[in-house]
Amino acid sequence: MKIMDVKHYITAHESRFLEELFSLIRIPSISAKPEHKTDMMRCAKLWQALLLEAGADYVDIMPTKGNPVVYGEKLVNPNFKTVLVYAHYDVMPAEPLELWNSNPFEPVIRDNHIWGRGVDDDKGQSFIQVKAFEYLVKNDLLNCNVKFLFEGEEEIGSPSLEAFCTEHKEMLKADIILVSDTSMLGADTPSLTTGLRGLAYWEIEVTGPNRDLHSGHFGGAVANPINTLCELLAKMIDSNRRITIPHFYDDVLPVPQAERDMIAKIPFDLGTYMQNIGVDAVQGEIGYSTLERNSCRPSFDVCGIWGGYTGEGSKTVLPSKAYAKVSCRLVANQNHETISQLFIDYMHQLAPKSVRIKVTPMHGGQGYVCPIDLPAYKAAEKGFEKAFGQKPLAVRRGGSIPIISTFEQVLGIKTILMGFGLESNAIHSPNENFDLTIFRQGIEAVVEFYREYGKQID
Repeated sequence: MKIMDVKHYITAHESRFLEELFSLIRIPSISAKPEHKTDMMRCAKLWQALLLEAGADYVDIMPTKGNPVVYGEKLVNPNFKTVLVYAHYDVMPAEPLELWNSNPFEPVIRDNHIWGRGVDDDKGQSFIQVKAFEYLVKNDLLNCNVKFLFEGEEEIGSPSLEAFCTEHKEMLKADIILVSDTSMLGADTPSLTTGLRGLAYWEIEVTGPNRDLHSGHFGGAVANPINTLCELLAKMIDSNRRITIPHFYDDVLPVPQAERDMIAKIPFDLGTYMQNIGVDAVQGEIGYSTLERNSCRPSFDVCGIWGGYTGEGSKTVLPSKAYAKVSCRLVANQNHETISQLFIDYMHQLAPKSVRIKVTPMHGGQGYVCPIDLPAYKAAEKGFEKAFGQKPLAVRRGGSIPIISTFEQVLGIKTILMGFGLESNAIHSPNENFDLTIFRQGIEAVVEFYREYGKQID
């Protein structure tokens, strides 16, 4: 059998690759909106077909309490290492639609980038995994067993996946989990993510009077829920930008100096960073750099706040209710359930008797750290070096993928975060995009990962 070089294979099949990827992006698989329930199943069925065409021996659409899981496998040899590829086929809502330069669910190629919702997070990146697998199968080069676990609820916190993993623990047995759902430092600075922050998320409801009141008749005499909510939230951060929740930092491990030294070597221009996001200054916990603040330290943020009259013109009203959604990014060793309860208790402790307060936990997840001496990590390093021409830097990232820590807790398997996104790809935002050159390099990197990791036979 004549083996085709991976670069030549990508070139020869790229038009088909892109049309297959576009067919995925055209499906608005938005897990946050119940009206897209049928789109979730459409997307799951399309992934089932694409995995079978790529060379999987078996692919099933399996039910959960929420959206279905697509599970597939190709078992080559019981003595080979087994890789479990995790991805998600749901996407974030595309709004505000008016800020998109093209239809978010009708992908286009412009300026050597693919534009569309999910093209990076996570349809494009998971597609890289599947096309690397296809190349290895078609050229009889696959020296690992491969299992696929594609879920449809990652963007809403993966509420059904832990139970699925617990129920199907034997089916999901593997030596390592491989995920492409993270980003690199830059197109010319490849990196592997070695840590993720955890997450705790709540919705707050503050109630004052039993109805909206005339602000002239009652203003200054009755507590305004919006004012009170703002006062409460302002107390969550002190003058040193540290979170004030009692016992919040009890389990936070200090960042080792060796790791701080490594972070300091990461190419980073603060001026460019501020320019790219349109701010004149950065802000955060005193004593830490920007890169430490957004990766190794916890944070507290108000994600949304509303109440009262927000329509056109004016309405002199003292509102009955006010609401906010808030989140904490957590670091390794912090338990999101413990932090969630600490916040709830603190809010009730601070709330004045003039209002009633309700704090509802939404979703959360643990942080994760990957040892850089794992054989699979070394194989991923070789993959990046082959495709990008240089060894990737090991970095912690500030985002959260709650299911990654769940995999470790439930399945007992470590995860390699082999992501190919860029900050400029605008995930979760209008005009999400993915660089075509990196798309090709990503396939090559994953192919090399399997070649290296597959050399280790049990």
